[in-house]
Amino acid sequence: MTSDVWTPENTQKLKTLWQEGRTAAWIAKALGPGVSRCAVLSKVYRLGLARGPEARRDRATAPRGAEPGGEDMPAARPATRSSGPPKIRATPRPATRVVVTPSEPTVSILSVRRGQCRWPYGCSGEPGFGLCGRTVARGAFCAAHAEVGYQKRACTAESLLRMVGGV
Repeated sequence: MTSDVWTPENTQKLKTLWQEGRTAAWIAKALGPGVSRCAVLSKVYRLGLARGPEARRDRATAPRGAEPGGEDMPAARPATRSSGPPKIRATPRPATRVVVTPSEPTVSILSVRRGQCRWPYGCSGEPGFGLCGRTVARGAFCAAHAEVGYQKRACTAESLLRMVGGV
């Protein structure tokens, strides 16, 4: 991207459109040829621009595929937000189930095939390292290993506070 694209007029137009809540792709089209979405995002980063909650617009106001500068483009409306703290729902923890898995690997890393579980047994490079090898049920794992590998964590107020270092 050459610096001659970012004239003071284009920079001001970028700032205005960004504060209105326009997307980087939309702004790039509005600025014309030679300006990419990535160039817009880079300039926004270098300028240190941020959007406030009042600049965010309701996605339903802009029809899909509307071109920038078109007369049919509706004006951006700020999204309405409820005041107060966010509501966090506590989800009960599911009962722990006993997961039955093979006690030792059944395939090596060189012999594993498509559709076989890739749950590792041991550490790579050590003797006896291998993979589960049972039939895949979800993702890259068999049903038993998928239960262990893909667990949903309960989102509680306490867990969020721990995550940000509050408790």
